[in-house]
Amino acid sequence: MVVLCDSAGGNLISKGAVVLQAGGAGMVLFNTQEWGYTTLAYDHLLPSSLVSYNAGLEIKSYINSTDDPTVSLIFKGTTFGSVAPEMSFFSSRGPNKLSPGILKPDITGPGVNILAAWPFPPRNGTAVTPPRNRPFNVISGTSMSTPHLSGVAALVKSTHPDWSPAAIKSAIITSAYLKASDKLPIKDEQHQDASIFAIGNGHVDPSKAIDPGLIYDIEASDYTGYLCGLGYSDANLTTLAGRRVSCDDVQVVAEADLNYPTILVPLNSTDDSKIIITRTVTNVGRANSTYKAQIEAPKAVSVTVEPQILKFQEINEKKNFTVSVSKASGSLSREWKAQLYWISDDHVVRSVISEVSNV
Repeated sequence: MVVLCDSAGGNLISKGAVVLQAGGAGMVLFNTQEWGYTTLAYDHLLPSSLVSYNAGLEIKSYINSTDDPTVSLIFKGTTFGSVAPEMSFFSSRGPNKLSPGILKPDITGPGVNILAAWPFPPRNGTAVTPPRNRPFNVISGTSMSTPHLSGVAALVKSTHPDWSPAAIKSAIITSAYLKASDKLPIKDEQHQDASIFAIGNGHVDPSKAIDPGLIYDIEASDYTGYLCGLGYSDANLTTLAGRRVSCDDVQVVAEADLNYPTILVPLNSTDDSKIIITRTVTNVGRANSTYKAQIEAPKAVSVTVEPQILKFQEINEKKNFTVSVSKASGSLSREWKAQLYWISDDHVVRSVISEVSNV
């Protein structure tokens, strides 16, 4: 007997235990609608397969269509050629409620079905040697994505030991990619194009993060002004900084003006207002290099960059530019996005642009 189980409610391993205790030979689990197409590997107690929500509906329909339904579970081991990456249902979604003008999430990393070393569960508080054939487990979750991104940050830091945390973050964000292995936009758990509030600026690319070309750096004083703009008190800032800090002594920095590698503008899509923000980039590529701006934007929004060409003569040379965003014609979708590319002979530095009101 093979049992078809709805994944809703309860632990999936426990469901298998109940089926096994009842004399079942196997189990097919199907996702809830919320989980969509995200399928996770579990260490089941009996032969089992987890399928998508839509596949589960098809299986249920088949069972109801015959008096003698049959099933085969065929495990083929490792397979290749699947489209990846794909956003999982459990990946946290934006917007950033505490600071809507800063895009969160801003970067995505591997976190689904990660083969990882794991400590064998102890019994009664005492360590137990794991079986020789089980030193690893397949694990999913934010706790898997975090070490991947931390490792990339350590890689960038080892290559550029003098870079600030903001510079490292900028390198990781602006070198990320948006296309899956099928050359189409990365999908979410419902197989829709993943929005910026699901994937941020894209999926991490470790090799490109080492050599980003340009970085958006942020000074500690900029963060102080930014926190003042969010309404933090002098007492809050003093606690955070470990020294006396007063908002009266710093220049307040609006969210849109923080030198972040992504851009969310407080555009009012119901009128013709224009938002102009300033960014500063630092050349960390070749000494003599030229970058040209390229914009991808929906027809309903106008995005312009000045200047459109940045010429650098030295490494660590800084250049300022402005981005102007306004409504053009037609209606804007709730989650419109534009892309700003700075392109040289050696690098492509990409930043997403969208609207704070989307949140």
